[in-house]
Amino acid sequence: MPILEAVRALVFGLFLFGSLVAVGSWAIRTRRVNPFSSMGQFIRRTTDPVLRPVEQWLHGRGSNPQNAGWWLLGISVVGGIVLVSLSEWVVVQVMRLNAAGASGPRSILRLFVYYAGQLVIIALIVRVIGSWFHVSRFNRWMRPAYLLTDWIVNPLRRVIPPIGMIDITPLVAWLLLQIFVMRMLLNLL
Repeated sequence: MPILEAVRALVFGLFLFGSLVAVGSWAIRTRRVNPFSSMGQFIRRTTDPVLRPVEQWLHGRGSNPQNAGWWLLGISVVGGIVLVSLSEWVVVQVMRLNAAGASGPRSILRLFVYYAGQLVIIALIVRVIGSWFHVSRFNRWMRPAYLLTDWIVNPLRRVIPPIGMIDITPLVAWLLLQIFVMRMLLNLL
């Protein structure tokens, strides 16, 4: 797909730019390049406008602003991975919607059931991770996860006892969703 190739090329370009800025900043800071030479002044002129916001951000959070170049490189790598993954996901979803629309209403209903099941599974994961960090179910960010999963977790909790301190009902709910509900619903439709 040309769109994905363009996104990958853009991310690679940003990675190269971030690498050059990080190495240039490191070379000036460690005096590998004389900051007062024409090369040093050129590097400072080109890297300072890019690094200044990162340095201010780091300084505001109590970190060392001298590491701004490496932070910029890390942000470009992680941001690039997220951007490429997100763009690939969007392209796949558009292709799925397109194929379901071309196949008729039954395929659209199957896709809707699939997306609903995936949403409940994501809510289960959010619920479990929130419980690890002792986030209350009444927290405004956790309420939707509990709202989407209480219908399957609460009945299971009445039947399945915890194993020591570990509550395995979200895992059983996930297995039930994956094995029975999703497979049966998608096969029936």
